[in-house]
Amino acid sequence: MKNERKFAAWCTLWLAVFVLLSVNMAQAQKKSKYACTEPNPESLCSAANTCGSATTPCTVQIKKDGQGATVTPSIPDAKKNKVFCVKTGTKMNFEAKSKNTGFVVDFGPSSPFDKEDSIVGGSSKPDSAVAKNAGCYKYSAGACVSGAIYGMCGTQIAEMVITK
Repeated sequence: MKNERKFAAWCTLWLAVFVLLSVNMAQAQKKSKYACTEPNPESLCSAANTCGSATTPCTVQIKKDGQGATVTPSIPDAKKNKVFCVKTGTKMNFEAKSKNTGFVVDFGPSSPFDKEDSIVGGSSKPDSAVAKNAGCYKYSAGACVSGAIYGMCGTQIAEMVITK
């Protein structure tokens, strides 16, 4: 009888520890995957993920990739679809290098650029804009390949931080 009580006490203790660890892990996983929901997204910017400058344009390549699209800035070792930063006044060139590919980059109702419209272009027609409004922006990038029958278009939600 004494051994059964000890066993029950140990089981209860281990169950409590397991529940506490599970709750802590669940709360840690609830952290948003979006930079723009962070309290200070500008703190994510560094020389390693800042594209272009007031004198050098930032070129952003949009590609159709599998079921989606990819956005890659002209930064050494840039990772596709990762948040990147630009400074206000930086000219941004958006392009698609893949043949017969068109793209649309849409920032919704509040554009960070000197023009309010979406960025629209293709493999033979790049588009550009100047970063004007500082802040963190979530945007949609879509790419389509003409002539494809199945899965010809793909989209991606990405983020960009514009600093002063």
